[in-house]
Amino acid sequence: MTTHTDRYADAVTRYLEAWNADGAEARAKAVAEVWTPDGTYTDPVSDAAGHEAITAVITGTHEQFPGFVFRLAGGVDGHHDTARFSWELVNEADGSAPVAGSDVITLDAEGRIRAVFGFFDRLPEAA
Repeated sequence: MTTHTDRYADAVTRYLEAWNADGAEARAKAVAEVWTPDGTYTDPVSDAAGHEAITAVITGTHEQFPGFVFRLAGGVDGHHDTARFSWELVNEADGSAPVAGSDVITLDAEGRIRAVFGFFDRLPEAA
């Protein structure tokens, strides 16, 4: 039986899978499955609305950090239609994580993401 708390963890798992999707087609498909059509993604350097724009932000991150994957850093906390969690951007070759952050997401009734508000906790000096 799925608990109410699992709703948030499931949404975050799908969210990270979208960020880690390999290739343009897989990435676009994952974004369409995870976000509502009018979903948004906002962080200090990005402000995207809609699947195409969100996919472009994710693609740009892959281009800036090739060979890196997003991983959950800790647990997922949620209430009502809102969840928060921390993540790291990990280099698959050496395990280093030069980028880390925290996100707050809002969900629709089906568990799809309506909005993401991202914050950076750690950035490399050159970023």
